[in-house]
Amino acid sequence: MIIYNETFVIETSAEQEWLQWIQQEHIPAAMATGYFTDFKILTVLDSPNEGVTYCIQYLTNDLQQYELFKEQHLHHLHVQHHQQFENRYVLFNSLMKTIN
Repeated sequence: MIIYNETFVIETSAEQEWLQWIQQEHIPAAMATGYFTDFKILTVLDSPNEGVTYCIQYLTNDLQQYELFKEQHLHHLHVQHHQQFENRYVLFNSLMKTIN
């Protein structure tokens, strides 16, 4: 299993607006691409960062699915997010593979 992880550090004052937008717009748009089988949204309880930290994990069965998503959709989704929350967040991405 391949997991594409987006970690967002959000200003506390924007948290509720961000959480609503991410659940109603961002995640549905990413899932609508058809490249992911499932997702999880998590909050980091012991984050050393100022603000609130959330992770969104998108699951896919193989690396090629992620690569197609990255080539065709990722930039557009990040631009939309940036336009909505400019200067109120920091984003880190990581790609992981489960070990059986």
